[in-house]
Amino acid sequence: MNRLIIFSILSLVLFAAVAVAGGKPGFEPVPAPHLAPNDSVLKVNVGDTAPDFALPSVKGEIVRLSDFKGRKNVVISFVPAAWTPVCSDQWPGYNLALEMIKAQDAELIGISVDNLPSQISWINAMGGLDFTVLSDFWPHGATASQFGVLRHDGMAERALFVIDKQGVIRFIDVHDINKRPDLGALIGALEKVNQ
Repeated sequence: MNRLIIFSILSLVLFAAVAVAGGKPGFEPVPAPHLAPNDSVLKVNVGDTAPDFALPSVKGEIVRLSDFKGRKNVVISFVPAAWTPVCSDQWPGYNLALEMIKAQDAELIGISVDNLPSQISWINAMGGLDFTVLSDFWPHGATASQFGVLRHDGMAERALFVIDKQGVIRFIDVHDINKRPDLGALIGALEKVNQ
């Protein structure tokens, strides 16, 4: 069985587990309308140096992309909005896949344009997240804009960036905002970075 099939099956199992877990009792994501799959223009490409940023985390610290330079590969996961159904499946799914990501010597950073109180309430309602979550609330969406994934409605795209230890972008997936990205594609991209 090739690796793509294995990762596809694993992705289904992980996200099914999230669906069964469903966050804390009583947690209900807010229904979201179907949106245009993409609504922005990328400002970076594979091979570019990733723009640095400094954003507040839900743990009360300032996190800079440059903090990881020379030490860790970085996966940045932009999601559109807290409390929405797809985002509320995607990030808990990464919680379950975190060991696979760490096995690629990578740090996972989640970013949304929500403010910190909204992020903290959402994360608590989902039962917690085991990776770094940053708020790109103010100046609103400035980091998403640096990467070219800020939509006209003020939300971020659903986008993944893999950045190597030298700070170079090695993988970009600006995904259909209405769908979860494929975990197998992300792990495959991380494996290529380490080859």
